[in-house]
Amino acid sequence: MRWWHIAPVLALELELFPEDAWSAGMFWSELAEAHPGGTRHYTVAVTPDGAVVGYAGLMAVGGDGDVQTIAVDGRHQGTGLGAALLTDLVREAARRGCADLLLEVRVDNTRAQRLYERFGFEPVGIRRGYYQPAGIDALVMRLDLAAASAAPADPAAPAAAPEDLDEPAGHPRPDVKKDTPHG
Repeated sequence: MRWWHIAPVLALELELFPEDAWSAGMFWSELAEAHPGGTRHYTVAVTPDGAVVGYAGLMAVGGDGDVQTIAVDGRHQGTGLGAALLTDLVREAARRGCADLLLEVRVDNTRAQRLYERFGFEPVGIRRGYYQPAGIDALVMRLDLAAASAAPADPAAPAAAPEDLDEPAGHPRPDVKKDTPHG
């Protein structure tokens, strides 16, 4: 994700999370740490015509990683785009030497919970009233990256995120662009 993605990401954020959307300032602050040696990694998914239809972010400090955000435009949900974005975050967390990857997900978002479970995330706790102003609880989930990397490959595992940024215009799924300064 680059600075020019903030406006379309913010529009998508407001559409998907109207009650608890991040502000432009929050995204700017996150991107300020997305540099070589920084603690953040952000990625976007764009259609062949350049429209942002998904985004995801990771914080990695020491041996711990945290999924900061992940979102997919409603018209692209169910296409594997969320799995591609999450794959990128998991790979980046492993590349940065994280032993664990944590995330919070709304307790009423069972679709996202199923995605995380497919990746091997397990529930580890509840944060009461985490999502404000509605006061919705968050389910805290954890992926043991050390155990996941030692496990044999699962043929039913989610597909890898696209690596080629020059996919043809007819590509069935938007590209995941890893265009951070170090990505």
